[in-house]
Amino acid sequence: MGFLTLNDIHHTYFTKTSATPALRNINIDIKEGEFVSFLGPSGCGKTTLLSIIAGLIQPARGCAMLDGKNTGKTDSGIGYMLQQDYLFPWKTIEENILIGPKINGTLNHAIKTETLALLDKMELRNVLTSYPKQLSGGMRQRVALVRTLATNPKLLLLDEPFSALDYQTKLKLENLVSSTFKTFNKTAILVTHDIGEAIAMSNRVLLFSQRPGKIHKIFDVPENLRLLSPFEARHHPAYNELFQVIWKELESLEPEE
Repeated sequence: MGFLTLNDIHHTYFTKTSATPALRNINIDIKEGEFVSFLGPSGCGKTTLLSIIAGLIQPARGCAMLDGKNTGKTDSGIGYMLQQDYLFPWKTIEENILIGPKINGTLNHAIKTETLALLDKMELRNVLTSYPKQLSGGMRQRVALVRTLATNPKLLLLDEPFSALDYQTKLKLENLVSSTFKTFNKTAILVTHDIGEAIAMSNRVLLFSQRPGKIHKIFDVPENLRLLSPFEARHHPAYNELFQVIWKELESLEPEE
């Protein structure tokens, strides 16, 4: 059994007049410290699966187990980072990043020092007394990452956190996130529509089929790419080779007109 195990997960959305299958027969084992990307057509259930892993949705069948515990029935130590930063606009950046430990009662001098050091690593120490509206989108996402890491989660779920950023900022943030996760040996799952991002940041890329979402194919990212930063990986010949393979496989999933 992996650090994170998804066992025979099925899910269907019901309304008064219809039933829409979202996920079918999802079985995955993810190792501790692994970075995995979910890639696939729009509407294939990637975000639904992320919500099930987070314990926000109970699957119709199956379960998600993190470190031997059902994620839907316990405080399993999962951090969730979204496309929108959801910082509290009336609180300073320092107050925002410390809100998690404060709420769960773990805030002390050591945790505060570690969190401020992480903010410094993100090149944001000078914004402690600022408010979110005074920061750029990329800066707010870095703050959101620090806030997520402040509670020391076992698993991080990233739902297209870079998609609203300009390309240069996106590449810089990919590098920061990747190096930070490697430093702290964090396990992470990234939902993305960007093939390049998935390859540059991941150990494995899981390609989902059209709705109802199933795992169509799993791609292992070569070790020579995994040892590089995301920016460096994008310039390696192996990156282009894998990009073309995944691109063609993704195209094959598109419905014929």
